[in-house]
Amino acid sequence: MVQRQERQPFRTGNIRIHEAGAGCKMLLGDLNGDGRMELLLVQPDGGIDDRYVPHQVQCLTAFDLDGRLLWQAGTPSSAPGGPGSDYPAQICDWDGDGHLEVLCVMEKQFRVLDGRTGAVKRAYELPYPEAHDCIVVANLSGGEWPGDVLLKDRYRQIWAMDQEFKVLWTHEGNTGHYPWVYDIDGDGRDEVMAGYDMLDHDGRKLWSCQDLQDHADCIWFGDVNGDGSPEIVIGGSVTVMYDLSGAELWRYEDSIESQHVALGRFRGDLPGLQIAGLDRIVRGDANGRDGLFLLDDRGMELWKEDRTTKGWLTIIEPIRGWDGSGLDYILAYRRGGGVTPSLIDGFMRTVAVFPEDGYVVHGDLFGTGREQVIVYNRSEAFIYSDEPTGLEPKQGARQLPQPKRLYSSTLYPGGEVL
Repeated sequence: MVQRQERQPFRTGNIRIHEAGAGCKMLLGDLNGDGRMELLLVQPDGGIDDRYVPHQVQCLTAFDLDGRLLWQAGTPSSAPGGPGSDYPAQICDWDGDGHLEVLCVMEKQFRVLDGRTGAVKRAYELPYPEAHDCIVVANLSGGEWPGDVLLKDRYRQIWAMDQEFKVLWTHEGNTGHYPWVYDIDGDGRDEVMAGYDMLDHDGRKLWSCQDLQDHADCIWFGDVNGDGSPEIVIGGSVTVMYDLSGAELWRYEDSIESQHVALGRFRGDLPGLQIAGLDRIVRGDANGRDGLFLLDDRGMELWKEDRTTKGWLTIIEPIRGWDGSGLDYILAYRRGGGVTPSLIDGFMRTVAVFPEDGYVVHGDLFGTGREQVIVYNRSEAFIYSDEPTGLEPKQGARQLPQPKRLYSSTLYPGGEVL
């Protein structure tokens, strides 16, 4: 098998985003229905200790790929909060009208904004003052589209809300950072992996993980071992895999803290899926250090990074459709130590380096089946592709669908590989 070597990605554009203010997180979605995705910059509130108190949204600012400011809701703060926890905002078609809405929590209200204009379509009072640590879009009611949401406080309780924002149920437990929803029994209604607890669509506990410490940092569903049924991989105190009935299949304990995991087909020479991980080896100070690792479908270590640069806050995600190889890559960013974002293959080789540092989002901006990577900082966003491409709208383009990964945006990336 011919393995890809490192090559410089193509910069296809850059956009000034300074009007959104500092401290923003970027979301992607075809807000105006022109057949290409727009950029939504979400600024969080400040003046809180976000280790314990969840953020609200201070300001939302939408840009198109030509750099035009489309709309702004709220006023940017000169002293916003930082990225110590999720920002409660998502882009999805929540009411099923064929257009995208922006769901957010602002001024202690759950608000539904028109993605085309930023105007408030609906607003509801929260079920509890701190029920705004994140927003999880779900289909708990068995509707034709995901029109329910989960809200949570930082670590103790979850509230399930329907389309009219009535409480369906609530759950208390070790919720972790970001619950993941998936219909495990095929009845058209999502179950909820709520930290270490698997809940039915009605909130009833089906089973719980055993002998795990701390909390779930990230949750993934995927047919890891190739048996035709998804498994669940959780990163937390260790990396562990369960089947859908709650039987533990394996656990990998050779890490200090499994802060992030990511499923993908990173190797073409191995069966099933592989599990990339991020181990926080030394955390919390200027000399902090983390390192990547890769496991096979049985939880056996394939390699571990012996990192020589400083930095302990790396985020990893899988990226699919970057090139024509048919393989996935590990997207690593927020590395610190002068290391800029990069793509790493299943043999621990760097295949692409992005010259700017900053936070990163990725998505198929034009619905072509190939993904682009956006690296952004306080004032500018840089768009990269594996091959030259223009940013202009395509002739006859239609509203792009919003994939689940993009309406489940979180600082602690989980997901599905199915």
